[in-house]
Amino acid sequence: MSDYRNISIRNKRATYDFEILDTYIAGIVLTGTEIKSLRLGKASLTDCYCYFHNGELFVRGMNIAEYHWGTYNNHIPKRDRKLLLNRKELVKLQRSLQDKGLSVVGLKLFINERGFAKLQIGLGKGRKSFDKREYIKERDSRKEIAQVFRK
Repeated sequence: MSDYRNISIRNKRATYDFEILDTYIAGIVLTGTEIKSLRLGKASLTDCYCYFHNGELFVRGMNIAEYHWGTYNNHIPKRDRKLLLNRKELVKLQRSLQDKGLSVVGLKLFINERGFAKLQIGLGKGRKSFDKREYIKERDSRKEIAQVFRK
């Protein structure tokens, strides 16, 4: 069995599509088979975003694969899951989402040292296509500079 503490699932697409302005660490409400599947590393964050419903924050689009040994108790892989944040953080996020063009996206899913599943979420502003090209150029130039210094 793999060491579940090394589980770290990233959403690489989020940093490409969004300019991340602020990040938060949120707990997730999971069922038994979901956490077992997550400890095996069977999750995906692509197309994952967060929304508010009745003052509570939920994540939609996060895929946790069905647990192989789960029977009729197995979970729905793409169900909406509740995120746990402090009231202050929730109010701050809800106020920031009133601005046009801001979204809350999932960045990284991991298991902390106490064994709880956590989701790092980011408040991001969507990038236009020309911004994405600039981001790629900047990233490539940083890679080239790093290669020169390594030699």
